Amino acid sequence: MTAAAAPAPAPFAARLVRAPRAHEPDRGRESWEALAPDLGLPELRPLIEGAAGSSPYLRDLMAKEAAWLPGALAGPPETALAEILADAAAAIAEPRTLGTALRRGKRRLALLTGLADLGGVWGLEAVTGALSDYADAAVEAAIRAGLAEEIARGRLPGTEADPSGTSGLVSIAMGKGGARELNYSSDIDLIFLFDETRHAPEDYAEIRARLVKVCQGAAQLLSKPTGEGYVFRTDLRLRPDPSVTPVCIGMDTAERYYESLGRTWERAAFIKARAASGDIEAGERFLGELRPFIWRRFLDFAAIRDAHDIRQRIRDHRGVGGEIAVPGHDVKLGRGGIREIEFFVQTRQLICGGRDPALRPRATRPALAALTRAGWVAEETAATLDAAYLAHRELEHRLQMVEDRQTHSMPTATEARDRIAALAGYPDRETMERELDARFHAVAGITETFFAPGQSRKAQPEAAAADAPSAAALPATGLAALEARGFARPEAGAALVDRWREGAIPATRSDRARGLLAELEPLILNALARAASPDEALIQFDRFLSGLPAGVQILSLFSANPRLLDLIAEICAVAPRLADELGRNSRVIDAILATDFFRPLPDADALEAELKGWLAREGEDYERKLDAARVWAKEMRFRMGVQLLRGIAGAEEAGRGFSAIAEAALRALMPEVEADFARRYGPAPGAGQGGGAAVLAMGRLGSREMTANSDLDLILLFDAAGEEASDGPKSLSSAVWYARFAQALIRAVSAKTAEGALYEIDMRLRPSGRQGTVATSIEGFRNYHAERAWTWERMALTRARAVAGHDGPMAAAEAAIAEALGRRRAPEKTRADAAEMRARVAEAARAGRREPWAVKRVRGGLMDVEFAAQAGLLADIDASPEGGSETACAALPHAVDAPRALRALAERGAMTVEDAETLAEAHALQSRALQALRVTLVGRFDPETAGAGMEGVLCRVAAGEDAGAAGAAGSEASGGGGIPGLEAALRAAQARAGDVVDRLLPPPDDDDGPEAGADPAP
Repeated sequence: MTAAAAPAPAPFAARLVRAPRAHEPDRGRESWEALAPDLGLPELRPLIEGAAGSSPYLRDLMAKEAAWLPGALAGPPETALAEILADAAAAIAEPRTLGTALRRGKRRLALLTGLADLGGVWGLEAVTGALSDYADAAVEAAIRAGLAEEIARGRLPGTEADPSGTSGLVSIAMGKGGARELNYSSDIDLIFLFDETRHAPEDYAEIRARLVKVCQGAAQLLSKPTGEGYVFRTDLRLRPDPSVTPVCIGMDTAERYYESLGRTWERAAFIKARAASGDIEAGERFLGELRPFIWRRFLDFAAIRDAHDIRQRIRDHRGVGGEIAVPGHDVKLGRGGIREIEFFVQTRQLICGGRDPALRPRATRPALAALTRAGWVAEETAATLDAAYLAHRELEHRLQMVEDRQTHSMPTATEARDRIAALAGYPDRETMERELDARFHAVAGITETFFAPGQSRKAQPEAAAADAPSAAALPATGLAALEARGFARPEAGAALVDRWREGAIPATRSDRARGLLAELEPLILNALARAASPDEALIQFDRFLSGLPAGVQILSLFSANPRLLDLIAEICAVAPRLADELGRNSRVIDAILATDFFRPLPDADALEAELKGWLAREGEDYERKLDAARVWAKEMRFRMGVQLLRGIAGAEEAGRGFSAIAEAALRALMPEVEADFARRYGPAPGAGQGGGAAVLAMGRLGSREMTANSDLDLILLFDAAGEEASDGPKSLSSAVWYARFAQALIRAVSAKTAEGALYEIDMRLRPSGRQGTVATSIEGFRNYHAERAWTWERMALTRARAVAGHDGPMAAAEAAIAEALGRRRAPEKTRADAAEMRARVAEAARAGRREPWAVKRVRGGLMDVEFAAQAGLLADIDASPEGGSETACAALPHAVDAPRALRALAERGAMTVEDAETLAEAHALQSRALQALRVTLVGRFDPETAGAGMEGVLCRVAAGEDAGAAGAAGSEASGGGGIPGLEAALRAAQARAGDVVDRLLPPPDDDDGPEAGADPAP
């Protein structure tokens, strides 16, 4: 079934929706009467009279093109445009008349677009797109003619050596031309480049000289006024260092310049850059190479100040920064004008476009829409700016239509403004000026707040923005500032702040960083003063700031987002671990500004898709993909940790979230590792026949209970599907291929790159432990668990699940797990072995066995409860009348956490409800405490040194309360007394749970240990 063809565009006259007023009605009637006999379309009269009666330029064009215009307006304007573009392309065949042909085409284009614009036949994008398309066609014709002449004279390679006929020359359209936004009387900004790799090194200088001549000739042909007018004024000054470089330079030279000397305004200019004519493929390749220069990987809030400085220099140079008054106001550069909106949009694109390619449209309106969809601009703000931009651009066109002058300023003479009001279709000048004044002020109100330094800016997602905390009525700096804000040790705090001011830390060594700090210091102190323990928060903030390699970016971020200081202060006060991570990896703060930062973390599938998008942006660079995965995971773990601190997520949700992050990372990275490995040793043996590798998650990842610093307990299984060896540049036997692949996967995840390690990996739970191979065949896994596995290994399988790899082996691995769990043994033997293993673990952890904060290994702690639950599951399967049947295993599924296992055992009568509830309650309380401890601390928890902020978070999370709750100090779970109350609650729960586990898994009478020769359980 074929798709229906798009309907043909309607004729010009049928699409008229408006018409200008005739400022000089007699002139308008004269033009209509001259054209009417040939036009034969009376519905065009208001448009013709209005345009000719208000625009001398359009009136003159109508007279010059009286023979052409009726045919152009008889059909759709798109047809007339296509003919104009085709004529430009055909004109290359006659170099001597090329200039005349292009000028005639430009004249017709100006008339067609002017009438289509004034009549509402085309919207803004269609008008600017038509102008831009003709600019591309004209430049193409001009350089092709010049190239053809040089080729004919033997000065450039002919088509046999260079089939494209371009010698690698390309014009990069910049500014409005690049974005296809040219205005009615616009310059075209071009950068001419050529691809040096197309030529022998010894020919480079001569080739460049010939191409310089071609480019100079093209620019002159397009710009020079003749009796036929001009085509486009052409500006070549946006090239690198234009005062010393020729008008055409090599791409490699340009790339080196931008990478070493490129400035923020050049980055902003290249947002709109587009390969427009000549060797388009080479031009797009160059722009691809320049992408890291344009789009920084981190959120670049320093760009705001840079853009503000550029904006201020333009105002000072042009004298357009004064009060808004419609007469004489510059619609483009003045306050509230077009450039303000463009800067507003482009600066936001520079800030966050490096992280999100969806925010990189060249054109202003699509870019504003993309920023709004992503939450970086509020919908109301976007609607105001978009409407203003559209109206400003249409007004700009009318200003230029009057005399074809490159002007952007409203006339000062009253009669001239009357003319503009008529051409723009207003009923009178007063109505127009009231509307313009309101629009300029509305735009200025938005953009001034964003750019003005030292004011509350809203460059973060605006839905989450808030006004900056005020420092009013408080000393701004010095010892008095700390005393006034309630710091208990102001002298010590002042010494830290003095270090910042003196540039004694890397973050404040530059003048620019110290300038930003001077503006921000009152806000920083305000934010820290609101912490539960301001002095602790200040010490940790100093550690964070001192750990930064540079400070301009982070201080610019705080300047643009004062709200962030509250969150950073909170983290410094309550979570030294997260604060330390911020100091070492400050870019994780970028994640806070994402619109979904405080939303629940998506599941592993969605996270995998997101991470794959990150990896895809790195192209084929394997090392950069590994770094990208680490940056992504840091941001996600940081997000999850902050949500736990803030009470947005509970401890159980945090466990699922941390696990989903790890699972997504494994899923996304495993194919990348396999592809890189296959390039050297061939594809995975058996992968083409339904085989391949599968990764089993064990431990906390398997049961989805990971914490902020959990490592990954993994087993790698494979199925070679009968293939004995790989087929690649270097063939390996199947067993060796998968063993080395497993090692490559371990390195990819655990190796410390420039971005650190992704996760530590523990593979001791694989068959035969440390003595076993790092990759096990699925058949070998089955045989091992059928013949040699210890009880503790079978217990570990209750939390196992396949999380990554090829579909066939993953399904086979799941079946093998179920088969191993279902192998019936004596229930008494299972419980006895579990009790013996518990005793061995208790002996190894004797020092912390009575420490209530060592919640994993303390008597009655998490490991005790998990031993009881896992042994109970296996013993129930063993005692089931169905034995190892599917029915029994389905009733007690694997990959379960302890609470689910205990509920299942109670429901089946394999454990009393009272015992199950006692163990589940102890597990829940200690799991919540563990999640809080792992997020906030590195190392052992000391109740004596825990600050008030950390105490509050720990007690609240342990109590299972959300951010709106009153706090754990009065909660039952914490015993009603902060840390002492929580400690008492932990001891009581551990004692009760320990008694239950002692009954279920009685300690053995001898000290022989579990099963002689077995690896101790990890």
